[in-house]
Amino acid sequence: MAARAVAVSGGRGQAVSRMAAALAGAGVIALTLVPVAAVLFRAGGWGQLGPGDWQALRFTLLQATLSAAFSVLLAIPVARALARRRFPGRGLLVALLGAPFILPVIVAVLGLIAVFGRSGLLNSGLEALGLPPMTIYGLHGVVIAHVFFNLPLATRLLLQGWLSLPAERFRLAASLGLTPWAMIRVLEWPMIRRIAPGAFAVIFVICLSSFAVALTLGGGPRATTVELAIYQAVRFDFDLGRAALLSVIQLGLAAVAGLVALRLGGEQGFGVGLDRRIDRWDGRTPAARAIDLVWIVAVALFLMMPLATVVWRGLPGLAALGAGTWEAAWHSVTVALGSTAICLLWALPLASRRGEVLGLAGIALSPLVLGTGLFLVLRPVVNPLSLALPVTALINALVALPFALRILRPEAEAIRADYSRLRQALGLTPLAWFRLVLLPRLRRPLGFAAGLTAALSMGDLGVIALFADPDRATLPLQVYRLMGAYRMEAAGGAALLLLGLSFAAFWMFDRGGRVNAEA
Repeated sequence: MAARAVAVSGGRGQAVSRMAAALAGAGVIALTLVPVAAVLFRAGGWGQLGPGDWQALRFTLLQATLSAAFSVLLAIPVARALARRRFPGRGLLVALLGAPFILPVIVAVLGLIAVFGRSGLLNSGLEALGLPPMTIYGLHGVVIAHVFFNLPLATRLLLQGWLSLPAERFRLAASLGLTPWAMIRVLEWPMIRRIAPGAFAVIFVICLSSFAVALTLGGGPRATTVELAIYQAVRFDFDLGRAALLSVIQLGLAAVAGLVALRLGGEQGFGVGLDRRIDRWDGRTPAARAIDLVWIVAVALFLMMPLATVVWRGLPGLAALGAGTWEAAWHSVTVALGSTAICLLWALPLASRRGEVLGLAGIALSPLVLGTGLFLVLRPVVNPLSLALPVTALINALVALPFALRILRPEAEAIRADYSRLRQALGLTPLAWFRLVLLPRLRRPLGFAAGLTAALSMGDLGVIALFADPDRATLPLQVYRLMGAYRMEAAGGAALLLLGLSFAAFWMFDRGGRVNAEA
């Protein structure tokens, strides 16, 4: 009888888990398919598109191609230098390469303007040398911003490729007396040829859905992306049919580019070895050391200078923050907390291989396309602007879901495999299993996933720009409005506040998960 009761209890637990996963999956599918169906239903014929829309399509493809190409090309010498050099602070520099991922886009843009803008550090130096100034606005400004965000990603991908090359191959090259150029051709170029196309495709997909960068640095109709055209069609022209058709085009671009990225991202390994580290003999010459030093210092300055200027110029602006900025900061905190809660409620039951595939919708679909679809769905029932904050939190949770699942799934599957027999033997109820077994062992990855979700949501400037009215601005939108009003000191203070809140949210959740796990 006892064994039968345990079996019944275990069966009920599995049924509850499957039901929770089904409900979470249904929520993700509904939030994905309903807005897309609304967009497809509302989309009109190609005749609705004007010359400006086709120009936006051409500019989107051009800036994404240039951004991905420059990011990958510049990452090759940087990754090579980091792969063959050991120096104090190298680990910190590699870790800082991940900082732009959680950095609010509007903060990075403000920092780039402080460095490359009309009165920025670079133009001040060019003026002192008697050279003509450069402008940060337009195509090259968009490309610079995208390289700032994606150069670290390309560097990490290529660095991993270099570190995957077995040390025995370098020993063999040394014993054969290969010249440095011959070693590049025989060992390093095949690795670059395998990894670089996949990195290019991934960054191309990311840059296709660029909105905040184009909104702040586009500089006019000739530098408008498809996402920005969707925003303008809804907010300024209120042409929902044209916005829906542009959303379909953006959806098709993202789908095709995503399939290409998936196809190119399946490179094979580079052989096996004994996992021994070897000092690279090809980099011992003074010229090689100097070249590696230049690349490492250049990328460190390129990534750190905008952040440093945001901090330096933002400190005086903290005193100029008004009540509207503090209210926007509170909105950002509530949206970030709401997004984090929703994302984790989805991620915990979906932390499986099948669930992770389902969660990829957050990457495959543009947030602005989802926002446009929800705008079309909600408009006949309620004023969409009144739901700006909840809708923003919901879509931010969906966008962060793939990253949360990637963090949680390996550990969750290991826990289920290791403790499933114990669960059946003890007849644990679903609540007891979650409270006593799953949650304590998931605290570390759960904290990291929560911190990442909160930071990404805190700095988002996408859906909120489509839905928000003057009374429901978040902090990124408030920074953009202050910049548009040429209140740069107040914008700097608000950007510094946003930077602090984003990193504080990430640190608090991540640290909380690690402390609880250690306890």
